[in-house]
Amino acid sequence: ERLIGQEPRWCRFGVSMTPCLVRANSVTITAARRPDQSGFTLVEVLVALLVMSIGLLGMGKLILFSARSNDSAYLRSQATALAYEVLDNMRANRASAISGTYTVAPAWVSTAASNPGTTCTAACSTATIAQLDLYNWQRDLVNALGPSGDGQISTTTTSDPVTGAPYTNVTVIVCWATVSSHLTIT
Repeated sequence: ERLIGQEPRWCRFGVSMTPCLVRANSVTITAARRPDQSGFTLVEVLVALLVMSIGLLGMGKLILFSARSNDSAYLRSQATALAYEVLDNMRANRASAISGTYTVAPAWVSTAASNPGTTCTAACSTATIAQLDLYNWQRDLVNALGPSGDGQISTTTTSDPVTGAPYTNVTVIVCWATVSSHLTIT
């Protein structure tokens, strides 16, 4: 709206200047915009939402991958602790370990160790102690690693090439199926 003979004046409202007309002690703000003023259009807002949603999806995937990696690391640390546990039991029961009493095949090849039915509070034979150790170890594998938790122990006795003295090598393999890949990790 323009009055004949009057030039528009620029009036300050807030931080921006807008064209306005002065009429007898009143100010009329026109709907025209200055070319240097800009606002957000609907398309700009939609593009910003799209970019933000892609970023949030990426962050969600990162958190999911981090959680899976954390679970995998936890299972690996449990498997390592259980392998050291059975090796410590074998060191404590050295005679049975050297004789091969601790040798056990994985459950998918043979049956799991049976419960010896005793806690060995009194004097027990080394074979009974070994059987109890293996039963507890296989039970702990399932409890710590899930139903797919399993293990294998093999012993081999060889002679030292220099001195000729016999020594026993022990191999402990702990297996479990991961949730994310359904693969067995050894």
